[in-house]
Amino acid sequence: MSVRLAGRAAQPAPVVGDAPVLLGIDFGGTKMAVGVADGEGRLLACERVPTHAEQGAPQALDRALDLAAKLLGEVGGPVAAAGIASPGVVRSDGIDLAPNVPGWDRLRLADAVRDRFGVPAVAVDNDLNAAALAELRFGALRDADPGLVVGLGTGVAAALTVRGSVLAGHHGAAGEIGYAVAGGPWPGTMLELDFSGRALDRLADELGVPGTAAGLAAAAERPGPARDALTARVDELARHLVTCCLLLDPQRVVLVGGVAGSELIRGLLVQRLAAVLPYRPDVVLSGFADDAALLGAVVLAREAVPAPR
Repeated sequence: MSVRLAGRAAQPAPVVGDAPVLLGIDFGGTKMAVGVADGEGRLLACERVPTHAEQGAPQALDRALDLAAKLLGEVGGPVAAAGIASPGVVRSDGIDLAPNVPGWDRLRLADAVRDRFGVPAVAVDNDLNAAALAELRFGALRDADPGLVVGLGTGVAAALTVRGSVLAGHHGAAGEIGYAVAGGPWPGTMLELDFSGRALDRLADELGVPGTAAGLAAAAERPGPARDALTARVDELARHLVTCCLLLDPQRVVLVGGVAGSELIRGLLVQRLAAVLPYRPDVVLSGFADDAALLGAVVLAREAVPAPR
């Protein structure tokens, strides 16, 4: 089993003038990305800004919409549809399971975008589901079925793809492995408190390692306390990914998110999966870098455009 880089990041396309455009917004616990694309989903302009999660949800939403207005003004053209990628389980009247930004559960993202821009069609989905959609349409899962997308960023989650679709689950919560039971005694803690960008930031601080999660991964390249502590956290994550693989039997596993960028962490995960799985999936790093969820939001917008009569 090996890790390889899959897919290619989208390149900006020429400005299209007055032709209809698509708006994509990716809300994350650490950063937000906004993109404007042509009708085929090719990015014309995109920009990222920090979320400032500690300042609450309303300011994050307002700043993202302000950025969207700026980019739409630069590109020009009417907005045919918008797609939004958000943490948590999105409902029409709020958002569940999104604890990283205070007040996020009370937002109505689709309504906010409709009210601000008068967009006729707005689609909203979980951010990792959106990333999985991008991988399905033009990324690492175009030729793989089933697929498993694992998000290792501010939090930790998974998305399952079967026969060209992202599996939502009964409540829309399929893949919320951050809530998996970890450690002991029962009920122990949540996996996200053991392994996630924020969990590794805290671990680095406890060990006195500068540079948060990235600094911890760099320090763990050498034998010592940092490597021992990080390996124990990777072991916990690997146990849950093994279960996911046994349940789904994926042809390919795609890793996305900032933490997935660590070659050491990817290598440790691959070793652990290879050691115990009877059928080993191909494990790849997303070729979209930090853009997978944003590109997925654009796909959501493209697929929300009403069909011509």
